[in-house]
Amino acid sequence: VGLVYMFNLIVGTGALTMPKAFATAGWLVSLVLLMFLGFMSYMTTTFVVEAMAAANALLRWKRMEKRKDDEDEDSSSGVSDSDVLLQDGYERAETRPILSVQRRGSPNIFEITERVEMGQMASMFFNKVGVNLFYFCIIIYLYGDLAIYAAAVPVSLMQVSCSATGNHSCSVGDGTKYNDTDKCWGPIRRIDAYRLYLAAFTLLLGPFTFFNVQKTKYLQIMTSLMRWIAFILMIILALIRIGRDQAEGHPSMAQLPGIRNLFGVCVYSFMCQHSLPSLITPISKKKHVNKLVLLDYILILAFYSLLSFTAIYCFRNDTLMDMYTLNFTNCEIISVAFIRYFLGLFPVFTISTNFPIIAVTLRNNWKTLFHREGGTYPWVVDRIVFPAITLIPPVLVAFCTHDLESLVGITGAYAGNGIQYLIPAFLAYCSRKDTQLVFGSGTVNKHLSPFRHTFWIVFVLIWGFSCFVFVTANIVLSESKL
Repeated sequence: VGLVYMFNLIVGTGALTMPKAFATAGWLVSLVLLMFLGFMSYMTTTFVVEAMAAANALLRWKRMEKRKDDEDEDSSSGVSDSDVLLQDGYERAETRPILSVQRRGSPNIFEITERVEMGQMASMFFNKVGVNLFYFCIIIYLYGDLAIYAAAVPVSLMQVSCSATGNHSCSVGDGTKYNDTDKCWGPIRRIDAYRLYLAAFTLLLGPFTFFNVQKTKYLQIMTSLMRWIAFILMIILALIRIGRDQAEGHPSMAQLPGIRNLFGVCVYSFMCQHSLPSLITPISKKKHVNKLVLLDYILILAFYSLLSFTAIYCFRNDTLMDMYTLNFTNCEIISVAFIRYFLGLFPVFTISTNFPIIAVTLRNNWKTLFHREGGTYPWVVDRIVFPAITLIPPVLVAFCTHDLESLVGITGAYAGNGIQYLIPAFLAYCSRKDTQLVFGSGTVNKHLSPFRHTFWIVFVLIWGFSCFVFVTANIVLSESKL
């Protein structure tokens, strides 16, 4: 079940922008980079699991120390040992996953039984500057996420509704390039339609930022089901078209200018590190967790390759849309109107369910960043200011641009790079140092990463910083050419 959840988490919006990125970078370069970034993401996932085990061990050790102090006090005040043990047993049963409570026997000190989120791990292992940098990185990533979501829904609605009217009916995916200034319906231009949809999207989903979003289980089940139907449909339809010799794609092997966006899209498409505590902790038997995660990454790699290769051979490079689902809204490709509209509007349904959850997460991160011990926020700051600074920036970005490939590329290349490479590497390094100080150098973390040598941490850090430099230089050079 954990494996399925992780698959669903990783395979999201980023996968829809991958076919275009594959086409612009060339199939060979794309495949090599995808495999390498998949390997790097797996390595840093094992670092996060190791840091989670170390955090659990330190929390357990602190509780044991506290219990000793309390017992010393209670022995003089007359409270019985059995009362203390009963209370402690109850507390541990409440914080542990249900499945592990049923097992008898004392757990290994490095057993992952308590969910320790990345922010908590950062506050345990990093200094004040490191904690603030961590929250800054998470906040930038979530802003990028919200901007992508805020642009993807209006783009899909604009493409489908503008193509369903006028002389260019059904022709979204036929290679005709429309400008933002082209007419959509009547005097309304395409860019006007996009901004109208953006305003409607903000008015409908924006208010959720001001409240707490809970009980999303059924929404998530529906989203996962629709996602699978859409992805399988696109792969099958592309394969049918290739099988009938109707394929138009002639992808090149390598195009270096396209690597920048491909890098960002690939990093964004392998992102799961920030959600690992919620996924790994409930798994009952964690003995082979690293092997299960490896199997997941191999499956995701195969899935991304299948989706992208069928896309670049089925459609010409210049006809591939930023949002791959929109290629299937052409009457010549699919004659069934229901499937055309389902795929065209697929991002609208799935992204709309995730937007409020991401917005609330970002708002809570802002609150944590500015929180002072024992202090509370005034009502206006808590209920108005924090939700407003969460919602307004991504909507403004979406208002200014709807270039999804660039939005995904930049979010992945900068904030995604920090969350996926730099933070896990620093967590692994600092957690190893702390556990050695507390438990001694002889103690072995049972969830120690297979990449346990310090060389791998140094390699990930060098790679992460090199990516920052490469992407920035690439952006500066391409802007100066313009």
